[in-house]
Amino acid sequence: MRQPAGRKSTARDSDWEGVRLHVVTGKGGTGKTTVAAALALALASGNRKVLLVEVEGRQGIAQVFDLPPLPYEERKIAVAPGGGDVYALAIDPEEAMLDYLEMFYGIKRMGKALTRMGMIDFATTIAPGLRDVLVTGKTSEAVRRRDKSGRRVYDAIVMDAPPTGRIARFLNVTQEVAGLARVGPVKNHADMVRSVLASPETAVHFVTLLEEMPVQETLDGITELRTAKLPVGGVFINMVRPTTLPDTVLDAAAADRFDLSELALGLKAAGLADGKADASLIAEALALEVSEHARRTELERRERGTLDTAGAPRYDLPLLADGVDLTGLYELAEAINEQGAA
Repeated sequence: MRQPAGRKSTARDSDWEGVRLHVVTGKGGTGKTTVAAALALALASGNRKVLLVEVEGRQGIAQVFDLPPLPYEERKIAVAPGGGDVYALAIDPEEAMLDYLEMFYGIKRMGKALTRMGMIDFATTIAPGLRDVLVTGKTSEAVRRRDKSGRRVYDAIVMDAPPTGRIARFLNVTQEVAGLARVGPVKNHADMVRSVLASPETAVHFVTLLEEMPVQETLDGITELRTAKLPVGGVFINMVRPTTLPDTVLDAAAADRFDLSELALGLKAAGLADGKADASLIAEALALEVSEHARRTELERRERGTLDTAGAPRYDLPLLADGVDLTGLYELAEAINEQGAA
């Protein structure tokens, strides 16, 4: 891949070599925006330039990077590990509509008048899918954009997309605008967007937790995308807790075969309890913690087995003990790079 002027080409060993648009989706509460931000940092590492796009108007990117609300313009927000730049764009459908009017009709000034009259909001409300076409179109334009020398402006684009339950409809723009126009700029624009989203240059990644509901939504979302012939990427398992005890202990705890008296003796021998009664109380509390950990581990193993049926690459991202901050984002970006996802 050719690099924009002023940046050196960096060899990469990635599962998604050749993919330029990474669409990130996931059930609410799984950390979708956090993973999208970390993926952008990972992709930018090694002196690359990446655009992180938000399409839902929640200002989630600004929050995760601890920044003021982002305007409708591309601006640099972070430096990636080892060099490289992450830019961000919070897409506003009204502004995207004005860009569209200027691009295809040369009437942006009139479009501003329509905005004041509320006509653009009216149009995106009554025209099914038009709003999605506008925001995905802006992203697709960034994928295809080149500088004056003909080189790609961005090495990769990461889209913080809508939740899993809406992702197939959101991306399947050709079907959504079929009733709007069969010829002309609207159809041409939708076809251009579809040509990007359905191409090998795009991968739709899913973020999940090892819990029943998000795992099932992930499987349903993957099935919907494959039915719509849209490219499925990988599955990022977020907030993975380390298994700190041997399997023999976990199996015993899960089967209620935990020996409390032996545990109490061990606590007393280690000097962690004073007297038999104290040791017994601590042993009971500790056994309860171990049993809960064992049940959680058993659930996570079962959900991992369920995810096997998706036939998609999987990547584990650790639970951040101190919560999500910029340091945590770099930690997640490192985990993504180590596993070959970027």
